Amino acid sequence: QVQLVESGGGLVQPGGSLRLSCAASGNIRSINSMDWYRQAPGKQREFVATVTGDGVTNYADSVKGRFTISRDNAKNTAYLQVNSLKPEDTAVYSCSATIRTYSGPLYGRYWGQGTQVTVSS
Repeated sequence: QVQLVESGGGLVQPGGSLRLSCAASGNIRSINSMDWYRQAPGKQREFVATVTGDGVTNYADSVKGRFTISRDNAKNTAYLQVNSLKPEDTAVYSCSATIRTYSGPLYGRYWGQGTQVTVSS
């Protein structure tokens, strides 16, 4: 079974920064894309950022210039550096990944449980 575990969330003041981590573990053959999403209370989950297996990144307009996604393939880990945080960034940040296991040739999408980011003065 594949697991994704996020960490690094916390309480920060507006303008502050955090680095979120998403570590994948289990019977992993390879990982294609790794993504970050967020969901604020009372709102739908929204896309934040993605990084492909080739290192190509894409961001939601709301976070461009402030957030940076990266990955360490040797550690099966994705990161989200979040800078210049605003109160509206407050949400549970979850990672997902398309992963191929040793049990078969196809990729499947897996999700972590999320880490809370709270931006408040």
